[in-house]
Amino acid sequence: MEETIKVTLVKSGIGRSKKIRDTLIGLGLTKLRKTAELKNTPAIRGMIRKVSFLVKIG
Repeated sequence: MEETIKVTLVKSGIGRSKKIRDTLIGLGLTKLRKTAELKNTPAIRGMIRKVSFLVKIG
C-alpha cells in the first residue's frame, strides 16, 4: 500500500499568481479548509513545496 499525504488549504489563492492557483487546483484544493489525500510521490511533494505557505500538511 502506497503512503499518502493529507494537505489542507488554510490560506486563499486569491490574489496569487496563475501558477500558484493552477498548482492548488492540481492538488485538488479548490476551497478554503478543503483537505485532499494525495499519493506520496516526488511530483506531488514538489507541488506542495510550491504552495507550502498556503497549506497545512498532516
